[in-house]
Amino acid sequence: MNRRKIIGIIFIVAALLKLADMWGILHLNWDHSWSEYFGPVLLLYVGIELLIYSFRHTPSQWLKRPLPQGEDGKRICCSVSFGADEYIYHGEIFHGARLDALCGGLRLDLRQASISEDEEIDIHTFLGGVELLVPAHVNVIVKSHNFLGGVSDETAKCTDEHAHTIHITASNFLGGLSVKNQ
Repeated sequence: MNRRKIIGIIFIVAALLKLADMWGILHLNWDHSWSEYFGPVLLLYVGIELLIYSFRHTPSQWLKRPLPQGEDGKRICCSVSFGADEYIYHGEIFHGARLDALCGGLRLDLRQASISEDEEIDIHTFLGGVELLVPAHVNVIVKSHNFLGGVSDETAKCTDEHAHTIHITASNFLGGLSVKNQ
């Protein structure tokens, strides 16, 4: 376990102890000032951010998985809880995806995927993150709804007017999405 994970866990435990003290579950005699609500939220945010960062930047944690097929046999459905999964296309045809990350990380690498038409990716995160790597020859359009989370779109825009488009719909609650084509 690396240093960021340990510090993140300490922050989360401290926030939960503060909340238990505020709600009268434990009596720790902590100061009840303006930080009564700001303190736990800040501690939770920093702790969760440190945990997510440690998962995203520790490659050995990503479990490489085979591509899961959806009910229609085309669209893939990927879900991760309390862990990290990576899915890589090696020339297979991409027909859209549904990605769910709950307290974990998910990476989908489409840089070598065969994209023959406009496709859609639905992403839902809760205390987790998704990293999406797309090919440089497609356009990317992102629409998102975020609550204490966000989206980072670092893709270079494709100049080909006949290029296909990947439409991304993201819903992030204390989580995030990173889209790249490097």
